Amino acid sequence: MICRLWRGWTTPDNAEAYEKVVRGEVIPGIEARRIPGFLHIDLMRRADGDEVEFQTLMWFESLAAIRAFMGEDYAVSHVPAAAQAVLSRFDQRAAHFEVIDRRAQDG
Repeated sequence: MICRLWRGWTTPDNAEAYEKVVRGEVIPGIEARRIPGFLHIDLMRRADGDEVEFQTLMWFESLAAIRAFMGEDYAVSHVPAAAQAVLSRFDQRAAHFEVIDRRAQDG
């Protein structure tokens, strides 16, 4: 399994707008593609001084599945114009991690 990590930052005033774009347009658009090997996506948010940081973790079965999502240059960021409009800055390239241990917990 591969985890794709991406981060973007915005101002506190734009945080709600960014979250709305991601939850209402970006994630549903990715899900609608029904990419084979795409398992799920997590969206996280944290206040960090005068910025708000967002992280997405996308979980894929393999690098081949990520290439199906992004193409051959699979590390390039997927940031639609509507999201870029409310971000202050963002990772130009996503980081990819091989998941070597994932333990589901009972309860």
